[in-house]
Amino acid sequence: MIIGSHVSIRDGYTGAAERAVANQASAFQYFPKNPRSLSIKEFDREDAKNCSSFCLEHQLYSVAHTPYSTSLTPVIDKQELTIASLLNDLEIADACGSIGVVVHYGSQISKTDPLASYHLMLDILNSVLSQWNGSSLILLENNAGTKGALGTTLEELVQIRNLCGYPEKIGFCLDTCHAFASGLWNGENTEELIAKGESLGYWEQLKVIHLNNSKYPTGSKKDRHANIFNSSIGYINADQLKELVGASVLAGIPLILETPDDEGISHKEEIEMIKQKWNQKFLENFEC
Repeated sequence: MIIGSHVSIRDGYTGAAERAVANQASAFQYFPKNPRSLSIKEFDREDAKNCSSFCLEHQLYSVAHTPYSTSLTPVIDKQELTIASLLNDLEIADACGSIGVVVHYGSQISKTDPLASYHLMLDILNSVLSQWNGSSLILLENNAGTKGALGTTLEELVQIRNLCGYPEKIGFCLDTCHAFASGLWNGENTEELIAKGESLGYWEQLKVIHLNNSKYPTGSKKDRHANIFNSSIGYINADQLKELVGASVLAGIPLILETPDDEGISHKEEIEMIKQKWNQKFLENFEC
């Protein structure tokens, strides 16, 4: 099982990797720069190089996540800044040896033209990826459906990748809370979801899973994460999560916790609990 959590870069990129190892993790996620700004970061390249070497030495997987304000459907006066910011994120992720950069799917921008958002997303992606030749990928994350967000179906995610001029530079990130909140997955339709993903070729391009419980019921379109084993708050049964992420087609995909780290359980403790409770299932699937 490859599992970790989101960690801070307050001690640099290498410091983030070291924190992940201290948490007994085999993977981690980080913001490559200020999570509340699209400003371009002049990053410490030596630190990033050391992070990459450290991860190789410790067999540690990493993935970056774009700042909160990043959107693939930005307003006109933010489009060039968004493109520059995404390229900056990719450059940092690549220097750190990361799989890619997670970015949320876009939102509806027109009440009269349902295709306008998709056209803009393709324009932004093509502008970014035509300038990008590194190894790190853009990882499109499914949305919870909050405030008109698109990307709540596997069909949308796969189609944008297919229509992009550079599909080989795009992968996917599945967020279990988002899937539950949007109604894509309700905890009881796992076999159906797995079959759909196989028919669309989605799982072949899945590079990371955000492993999160949900503080609201399925179909609520509310994006609030809960801890995996907190049955008093989380609406997803831990066994349902285990069934989904333990499916054989998902074997070897890094699991990243974005759960609360201050609600009675730390990420280190949660990682250890998951290993103890789930690891045998993952070993069986890996062997298959």
